[in-house]
Order: sequence, then structure tokens, then C-alpha cells
Amino acid sequence: MSTEPFSGTVPLLEVCDLKMHFPVKNGLLPGKRQYNRAVDGVSLSIMPGQTLGLVGESGCGKSTLGRTIARLYRPSAGTIRFCGEDISTRSQRQLRPLRPDLQMIFQDPMESLNSRQTVADILAEPLIIHRHGDNSARRRRVAQLLDLVGLPAASASRYPFEFSGGQRQRISIARAIALNPKLIICDEPVSALDVSIQSQILNLLVDLQRELQLSYLFIAHDLAVVKHIADNIAVMYLGKVVERGPGSDIYQRPQHPYTQSLMAAIPVADPRRRVNRQPLSGDVPSAITPPSGCAFHPRCPQASAHCSVKVPAAQVINPHHSLACLNL
Repeated sequence: MSTEPFSGTVPLLEVCDLKMHFPVKNGLLPGKRQYNRAVDGVSLSIMPGQTLGLVGESGCGKSTLGRTIARLYRPSAGTIRFCGEDISTRSQRQLRPLRPDLQMIFQDPMESLNSRQTVADILAEPLIIHRHGDNSARRRRVAQLLDLVGLPAASASRYPFEFSGGQRQRISIARAIALNPKLIICDEPVSALDVSIQSQILNLLVDLQRELQLSYLFIAHDLAVVKHIADNIAVMYLGKVVERGPGSDIYQRPQHPYTQSLMAAIPVADPRRRVNRQPLSGDVPSAITPPSGCAFHPRCPQASAHCSVKVPAAQVINPHHSLACLNL
């Protein structure tokens, strides 16, 4: 387990032109190989102690990006630098020493937790795998983890199915922090929970970040959720990041038409307040046969003729805010 601090002057995570293309069988044209371009040239970075929110519609490649960064997939191209080291092409055996520093929280804790293990076994497993302490030390660590996530000590002897959805997610969080990681990839950790429970889990993640000096890649499709936890936000569409910047800039001054549409879709609590919405038409196109030019142009209310021909490059509009759009 790594205990050395990482410098706050350089990115903890730096992803450059990352691609994850999955081969697809083509029954009609067996001689021509096709690919699902789930992640198609993404670049981003996360500084120590910060949270990057990654947002977009279902099917845009957010979860695939998170799993590729965690090296659950081997990337097709591009680089992933974590703690200053290139982990893009390392084997699973070579990645093992870095695993304690890079953890994941999944969307559905009932699927990600072993229903045949007690909570004590679930939380002790990463400690055993990475040879952390003896049995007595591991029992103390399990009790400490339960306390950190707000669960009673008696939870240790129970099984995941005996808990509510929010409690199961607390167990998942406890497992993720067991080895004192530097970065946690949160893959839509609250989307399956009731709204009242969502706020509790978000507050828990914020408290743990402050106490344990964690960094997060927080993946979600709900911009209202990301607003409360993210320092910076990257907006993803069909495998690419179309806008990136500080959370305050994205919320107050969204520049990309897609980001503006996502912002307009956030529900307004006051029924008397009128909102001029521009709902998106159509669905996210196929990542196997994406549109030519700007992938968003078939649904974009501001699209012009050249948008279907030219692929927009990311342009810096201020030192911390960039977007990929031809109609600036």
C-alpha cells in the first residue's frame, strides 16, 4: 500500500488522446471489420484532492472511460499517466502494486458486492490480497471503515442483501477506501438511489474526500448531482469530450450547444418559474457508425453546413475552459 503523498503541483491523473474501440462482428460484410468507438480520443486531468465530474447522456462512453482509466480494459490507443507513471500498456501483474491507489465505486452495489460474503469478509478481502496487517489488525480496520461510512459495528456479521440500497453503497465506499487510495472512480454511485439517500451519499463522499485527501472522477448523467461535488466538469458526447471547465463556468456560462441542452433539462423546483427549454431531438447516434464531421451536428440547434464535414478541435476560450465547437 502506498503511503507517500503525491505532489499537488502536477496532475494525479493525466489522460491523453485515450481511445477504447471494441471490435464488432459484422454478419453482412464479414470481410470488413467494424469497431464500437466507445471512447474516441479523450484528454483530461485531475489534480490531487480535486473532483472531476464527467457528464453526458447514457451511451456516450462515460462508464467505459472510467473502466479504461482503471485499466479494467486495455486501451486501444492513447496514454494514462497515474501518479506520474504511464500505466496504459502495463500487464495486470505489473498494475497490482498500483491497485491500492486506484479504486472504483460501481453504480449497483448489489451486483458489485458478493452476496455470499459477510460485510467483514468483503472489507477484509482487499487487505488480505495486498497483505495488509494480521487478522487482528484487519478486524480493527473493518470496524474503522464501518465507522467512517456511518454504519454500526454489528453490520460486519451481516450480508449485503440484509441492507437497503443506500447502506449497500456505503459498504461499497468502505471497500473502496480500505487501502487508502489516492483516486476513486465513482461510476454513477447515486443514480440508483432515492433522492433523499443521494444527498446523504454525496455528503459522505465530500466528507471522506476532506478527511482522507481523496481525488474523484465522478461519473453521472445528472448535472444537478455533479454540481454539488465537482470542482471541474467534462461534458462527454459519443466518445469525445465536447466541453471542459470549472464547475462554476459550466453552470453559469455553458458554451457548447450540447452542454446548454443538458443544463436546460435540469428540473426546476419552483413550479411558478418559467424556463425556456430547448429539448434535444433524437437519440445518441451509434458509436459504430458515428455521424461525419461534428458528431453532435444531427441534433444541434445551431448546426451549419460545415458542421457535417469538419471535426471540431478543442479550443481554449479562457485559461481553464475549452470546448470543441465550430460555431464559436
